[in-house]
Amino acid sequence: MPEELGAPPTSASAAAHAPSVPDNRFSPDGFWWWGGADWKPAVSPDGLWRWNGQTWVPARAVAPPASSHGVALTIGLTAGLFVVVLLLVTVIVVVILLTMGGQIGNVFSNVVAALG
Repeated sequence: MPEELGAPPTSASAAAHAPSVPDNRFSPDGFWWWGGADWKPAVSPDGLWRWNGQTWVPARAVAPPASSHGVALTIGLTAGLFVVVLLLVTVIVVVILLTMGGQIGNVFSNVVAALG
């Protein structure tokens, strides 16, 4: 039976590389270890050490979170495209109303006369 879960070492020299134990003693997320009676943390509070079932070993470096520049760029391009389309539609409507305003008024008056 593995030794009782102790405090993580304070230096890299204190952690001996012990043989790994089967992964079935760890929670699916890898943050908890089943000690036989209860679940115990498998990662030190500072995140630098990991319990392998027998001893504390240096934790593997975690990849930095993905950059949010791609998301910000997508949102900015979408908003910019929306503004461009809105301006284009506004210009087209203004041109139509200025050039065909009288004809559109005649159409509406004819519809009102036919319905009324």
